[in-house]
This record gives sequence, structure tokens and C-alpha cells, in this order.
Amino acid sequence: MAKDLNAILAGFGGQGVLFMGKAIATAGLLEGREVSWLPSYGPEMRGGTANCAVCVSDETIGCPVVTVPNAAVVMNGPSFDKFVPKVEPAGVIIVESSIVSAKVCRDDVEVYYVPAMELAEKHSLQGLANLILVGKLLAATGFCKMETMPDVMKHIVPPRKAHLIEKNFEAVQLGFGL
Repeated sequence: MAKDLNAILAGFGGQGVLFMGKAIATAGLLEGREVSWLPSYGPEMRGGTANCAVCVSDETIGCPVVTVPNAAVVMNGPSFDKFVPKVEPAGVIIVESSIVSAKVCRDDVEVYYVPAMELAEKHSLQGLANLILVGKLLAATGFCKMETMPDVMKHIVPPRKAHLIEKNFEAVQLGFGL
């Protein structure tokens, strides 16, 4: 049985934050778990701030709002400042270190600095930094089985981009292996 995940994923609009949340929620659904996915973004969307709360549990989820996450993925400075202090002790924080140079000044959480944009560029996975971070979150928290992720990609990648399903999974694998 996997541990419950109560995560905040946050960054600028256009970075794929909401898509990350869909990937995680879909993984939970495919494994028969309870899920919630609650997006939040400013009216400007692209370039504005975006975040989503994702819960994956074996129990009924009473409220989709995550005020004290056990995991956070932050992809920009404002999200780092807002959400890092809210992660519960023993939680997991993943920082997109290609963009965020700040360091977490807490010793009660697990912190991973992942240069996801740089890795995406280096491995010909442009635009998939978000899924590299999902892979790292999966490795750090075990929110689902890795074997579920190929099916997740088949469910969430739109038909017009079906040719990218394998690249999406490759990005998750790259993050998982870090």
C-alpha cells in the first residue's frame, strides 16, 4: 500500500504545472485509489502563477484543499517562497534548480534540487521538464508504481500529441532515475 500524497505543485503558467497534477491524479485513479486534483491559476495563465493541489489516498478524501502538504514541487521563486515553509516535517520538497537558485533552509524535510529544464534540453526532451519533476516525485514518495506511468501517459496526452507519449514517459523515467 502506497503512502498518501498531499502535494502542492507550483510555478508559472505554461510550465505544465496542471499537467503534472493530472499525471499524478491519473496514476492514482488507474491504481484504484481515491484522488483529488484542484488547480489554481491567475487570470493571465501563461506567465502568471499556477499551482495545483493533488491528493492520492486509499481513504476517502474529505477536502481537496492542501494547506500542509507532505510534498511540494516548486518551479519558480514565488512558489518557493510561498510553499516551502508550508511542507510538513518529514515531507519532500523538489526544487526546479534551473530556475530557482534559492536553497531550502530547513533540516526537517527531504530536499531535491533538480535542474529539470537543463536535463530536458540535454536529453532532447524540450518542454518536458515538468514530467522529469514528476518522475523525481515518484522516486521520492512512491505515489504509484512506475509500471503505471506508461498507461498514465496514454490517458493524459491529447490525441493530437500522441506521437509524444513515449517522450513523456522517457521524461518521467529520467526524473525517477535521478
